[in-house]
Amino acid sequence: MTNATTPPQRHAAAIRVTGVEKSFGDLAVLQGVDLEVAPGSIFALLGSNGAGKTTLIRILATLLKADAGTASVQGFDVATQPDRVRESFSLTGQFAAVDEILTGRENLVLVGRLRHLPDPGKVADDLLARFSLAEAGDRRASTYSGGMRRRLDIAMSLIGDPPVIFFDEPTTRLDPQARIEVWQAVRDLAASGTTVLLTTQYLEEAEELADRIAILHRGRIIVEGTLAELKQLLGPAKVEYVEKQPTLEEIFLALVGDKPVSPAGTDK
Repeated sequence: MTNATTPPQRHAAAIRVTGVEKSFGDLAVLQGVDLEVAPGSIFALLGSNGAGKTTLIRILATLLKADAGTASVQGFDVATQPDRVRESFSLTGQFAAVDEILTGRENLVLVGRLRHLPDPGKVADDLLARFSLAEAGDRRASTYSGGMRRRLDIAMSLIGDPPVIFFDEPTTRLDPQARIEVWQAVRDLAASGTTVLLTTQYLEEAEELADRIAILHRGRIIVEGTLAELKQLLGPAKVEYVEKQPTLEEIFLALVGDKPVSPAGTDK
C-alpha cells in the first residue's frame, strides 16, 4: 500500500505547492503547505473554518502572495508567471457569480464576448446543453433554482476551456438535491480531463467526489491520500461483532482532535 502521506509522482502534477506560508499580522494561516494534484483528477482539501483552505486557493489564483514557498499551476509559477497562471484556471467561489437580470444564455454569451471568442453564441448553446440548462436558457437567472444557478456558474467558468478549476466550497448553502446536481457536474468535468481542486467542509462531498483527499489543520497538511488509504489510518471498528470501516468523518475528527473516537469493538 502507498503511504497515505506520500504525494503523487512529481512528473505529473497539474498543481504543485511546496512549503507555502502565509500570515496576516500575527496570525499564521498557512505554515508550510505541500501538495500535488494530478491532471484530470479531483483533489479535495478538507478543513474546518479558519484552516486556511480559501487562503491557499487565493494564492493559487494569484489573488494573494505567499510569504514563503512556491506554487505552480500547469507548470507556471504563481509568483513569477501570474498571467500564464490566470490563463490556466477558472475559479468558482461560494456564491454563484451570475447576473440575475440576464438569461442563462445571455450570461454565457457575455463571458464569451469578454474573452473574445469568435462565436460566443455557439459556445453558450453547447454549454447550456452540457449542463442540462437548454430548456431554461432563455429564462432570467433570477428564476433558477440554487442548483441551476450553480450549474450555470460552473458553465460560465468553463468558457475558454481552462485545464484547471478551483472550487472553493461550491455547495455551501445548497439544498441536498442541488448539491447532488453540482456533484455530477464536477464528476463530468474530471471525466472530460479537467483538473479539479475542491475545498469543502462537507466530508460526504469529499467521499463522493475525490480521487485524493488532504486534511488541512492549523495551517498544515496533516494527512493526504486516497479514501481507502485514509481509512487504514484508523483501522476497522467493531459494531456488534460486525467489522465496520471508519468513515471519513471519524478520520477527520480523530486527526484534528475535535472528537474522541471509540476504540475498535466498543461501538454499540
